Amino acid sequence: MARTPSVGKKTSGAKASGGSGSAAKLRKRAGQTAAVAADPATGAPAKTASEGASSRRPGRPPGASRGAEQRTRLLDAALELFARQGIVDTTLGQVAREAGFTPAMMHYYFKTRDQLLDVLIDERFLPLRAKLSGSFQTNPDDPIAGITLLAQRFVEVAGDYPWFPSLWIREVISEGGLLKQRMHERFGNANQKSGIEFIEKWQKEGKLNRELEPSLVFLSVIGLTILPLATSSMWRNDPARRKLTADDIARHAVALLTHGVTPPAAA
Repeated sequence: MARTPSVGKKTSGAKASGGSGSAAKLRKRAGQTAAVAADPATGAPAKTASEGASSRRPGRPPGASRGAEQRTRLLDAALELFARQGIVDTTLGQVAREAGFTPAMMHYYFKTRDQLLDVLIDERFLPLRAKLSGSFQTNPDDPIAGITLLAQRFVEVAGDYPWFPSLWIREVISEGGLLKQRMHERFGNANQKSGIEFIEKWQKEGKLNRELEPSLVFLSVIGLTILPLATSSMWRNDPARRKLTADDIARHAVALLTHGVTPPAAA
């Protein structure tokens, strides 16, 4: 007698097994070809689920080197916009567009404008602040050398960082500048006090004109160096001034500060 029932059970089991296996394959294939998401940096399609199955979080730039480059571009774009239109009038979305990224990429690195500003202070402004500091301390007994060095450093920094003059005028010298407020909150005015003390000391020693107002010397150096550089786009086409260089501006500032309009005494 043929055992058809058992054969039927076998066949039925095989079908069930085959169906289960096919379903698993379909699920696997579906996972490999899952819908792709937009790349937060450029808006272009991202990798498939299987290709992006690494441990990185959504929006995280693939690769440390690429991530560092993107972050640097965002900081550079922020500085350009801050110098051009001011910090208050610049949004994170504008910074992202200036750098060629989407708002999602900007948000990955900087959640708020305050956070962005703090990073800029730590990574971009503090090195400049250190470079501009110490001119008087380097020449404690020679005010002319100290003032000359300060003027030269302002011009050098402006040459190395084209955004610096406009940003400094807009956000540090101007009343209510957001950068000035944040810098003062973090570092106080110790550098300013130190500079004033040096001017007063030199005046008492007879090495510097007593008619000078100590609190205005630093601002005078800025006005004679940074202001011409910040407004250079306005006078570069002027035949009388278009040939001026940064060195010419520094030389003029030092001459005016140290000798005024009076010819220097003959040696």
